[in-house]
Amino acid sequence: MAIYHLSAKLISRGSGRSAVAAAAYRAAEWLHDDRLGRDQDFTAKTGVVHREVLLPEGAPDAWRDRATLWNAVEAAEKRKDAQLAREVEVALPRELSPAEGIALARDFAAREFVARGMVADVCVHWTQGADGEAKPHAHILLTTRRVEPGQDGMAGRFGAKAREWNATELLVGWRERWAGLANARLAEQGHDARVDHRSLAAQGIPLEPQHKVGPAGERRAERGEAAERRVEHDAIARRNGARIAAEPMVALDAITRQQSTFTRQELARFVARHTDGAEQFGQVLAKVEATPELVWLGQDGRGRDRFTTRDAGGRAAAGSGRGGTGAVADAPGRAGSGRPHPASGRGARDAAR
Repeated sequence: MAIYHLSAKLISRGSGRSAVAAAAYRAAEWLHDDRLGRDQDFTAKTGVVHREVLLPEGAPDAWRDRATLWNAVEAAEKRKDAQLAREVEVALPRELSPAEGIALARDFAAREFVARGMVADVCVHWTQGADGEAKPHAHILLTTRRVEPGQDGMAGRFGAKAREWNATELLVGWRERWAGLANARLAEQGHDARVDHRSLAAQGIPLEPQHKVGPAGERRAERGEAAERRVEHDAIARRNGARIAAEPMVALDAITRQQSTFTRQELARFVARHTDGAEQFGQVLAKVEATPELVWLGQDGRGRDRFTTRDAGGRAAAGSGRGGTGAVADAPGRAGSGRPHPASGRGARDAAR
């Protein structure tokens, strides 16, 4: 099931960051940091399937070299609290192939950032999540200064800060246009899935948004250290789980807003994301499975049981033969009509992770 994510953050010298180190980490490369006088070596990092620097008009070709580019960024900044770069991170639809995901990230960076005059360092990571599924995403590291074209044989250089690139309205537009471009590519490739940039409330989904804990927060929680975001995340998950248990169609409606049909693993993954602990997960999943609106469509081309809801059945029938879902082998039938239900309990929760 495609997941929407687009976040933007500034990389600042004031917080002890280095643009060269940030670029080396995202590209899994070895870069020498001229300002700090040390090497930034992240060559042991795995999962990077594409790395490329995209240049706007007037930028010197030498900046295609990652070390040259980001050392030039560091040299252009004199303040100890300088904003060095902006990072935009996007989740790529796992339904796409690596080549399709790379093309999507490149096209978005070229349209939204390079066309405005930013240098974009695009790195695509195709990693695997704890659930065994692909977890593709792209890190797009952006410059914050305008490029002044070279004159009289001189190479271009960085000029003044482009303060308008910090506008909230611009970020809002990026979020909307990323959803539009991702959905267009999914449709072009015959996938039923879609993403939505809007909040849960704007989509009419009565669930609370959950905060991203991140790897550092997870490690603190595992060590028994204070991890406020983890505690808050779990509390929200418990409340969402209670809401779904009371109204199971909340879960099914949310899933079918993104895709008209879904597998048992996708259903379990959604419930796992919105519950806290194996006990609540099992209870909530059992109630969703027992909902009369759940309809079994049969098995797709990969041998997976596929489901829809009565309301989404028309869309499921229209898309059953497309590449995103695979052909459905049997005619739709009511949930519970002689076929296995999605698994409940701890085993299903572990499979959903």
